[in-house]
Amino acid sequence: MDTTPGWAGQALKGARPAVFWSDRPDAPAAAPTLNESVNADLTVIGGGFTGLWAAIQALEEQPGLKVVVLEAERCGFGASSRNGGFCDSSLTHGLENGLSHWPDDLKTLVRMGRENLDEIDETIDRHRIVADYQRAPGVDVATEPWHVDALEHSKDLHAEHGLDVELLDTDTMRARVNSATYVGGLLHKNDLALVDPGRLCWGLRQAAESLGATIFENTPATAVSVDGTKIDVTTPGGAVRSERVLMATNAYPGPVRRPRRYVIPVYDHVLMTEPLSSEQMSMIGWKQRDGIGDASNQFHYYRLTEDDRILWGGWDATYHFNNGLDPRHDQQDATHGVLAEHFFETFPQLEGLRFSHRWGGPIATTTQFTATWGTTHEGRLTWVAGYTGLGVAASRFGARVGLDLAFGTTTERTELEMVRKKPFPFPPEPLRWAGVQMTRKAIQTSDSHGGKRGLWLRLLDRFGVGFDS
Repeated sequence: MDTTPGWAGQALKGARPAVFWSDRPDAPAAAPTLNESVNADLTVIGGGFTGLWAAIQALEEQPGLKVVVLEAERCGFGASSRNGGFCDSSLTHGLENGLSHWPDDLKTLVRMGRENLDEIDETIDRHRIVADYQRAPGVDVATEPWHVDALEHSKDLHAEHGLDVELLDTDTMRARVNSATYVGGLLHKNDLALVDPGRLCWGLRQAAESLGATIFENTPATAVSVDGTKIDVTTPGGAVRSERVLMATNAYPGPVRRPRRYVIPVYDHVLMTEPLSSEQMSMIGWKQRDGIGDASNQFHYYRLTEDDRILWGGWDATYHFNNGLDPRHDQQDATHGVLAEHFFETFPQLEGLRFSHRWGGPIATTTQFTATWGTTHEGRLTWVAGYTGLGVAASRFGARVGLDLAFGTTTERTELEMVRKKPFPFPPEPLRWAGVQMTRKAIQTSDSHGGKRGLWLRLLDRFGVGFDS
């Protein structure tokens, strides 16, 4: 039972323990379940953003290709429908992270990220996907004086790489969005779109099917084996035999264990408010409908929806021992309570507003905070995972690289260092769990000490590894 005090506790009462984006009566009917053996040219394991983008891109480039998509639940069940709908052009989990890991490739990665976002625009238009998709400004807000120094440095770095940003002082930031917690901000003008991720999943599924993909839902892939020149993917009701397989299960375990060395599931949690009245909207301003994230290491992300709700998520990423995945982790009273308290600290003028939905779910992270790729089964299976919370746009790029690798095509993408070299692997348990907990504590300490990175974080920085959401 939730025991959050005050307005926050009242606001949480009655919130549905469900994902807002998919908790709708107009969700598409389920695709059939595989109950026979079929043949294909390409089998995609996973019907989230990566798997659906892979099917679409493969079929647009090779019309007539026989593509089968296997989804263990419903398309978009995982992180693809549980996120905030921030469709960011960054492929590197932010420019600073990209600079720390791939300085020689960073200009190329920035260009590819912007091209990727433009191509998402074009695909949504071409397939007439209705998902409240629109380009929007993004703002990193400073809520502590030390954030301002960090944003000033970030402004210079973004300008150096040709990105259009503007530093906002306290008054300008508060005039843009009215919160007394703000002491500044960094405005990103051209590199973000906001989207309804649930409807985007549904639209991508429809687009893939219109191009000729066959999608099976409630069909988990349980085993993979090579038989001569073919690779077989086994499910409880049948099997798919194909030339090649792309596995895109991200935080969830697939039939191949190899990615578990490099990718761990961490839980992120989200709240959604009721629609704001016109009076409440006038209290907070937000006329440009920016996508917002604060500049702390433990950060919040928030945005307005089409019907003027506020989505509010982030803050604490939780890892459960031994890559623990359980639907019970989706609902965490303590975490949701803290999120609610932080919401009203940011917008006290909205006291009395209630939350309509509360949810959580696992995302996949690597020690470099970006996707990684690999192959198994004599090169016939390619896998990709690990977007670390910025996968709405990057998943299309991840799928594109996965297809390059699956079809043995050398491209500018496959020559990138982030593709050729894997991140530092996570240690086995119990060191994995202990390392994550030490890092979470060190991040909390850093935020409470003006962003100063202690010995543990400096050690991780030295080896180019970390933990984030």
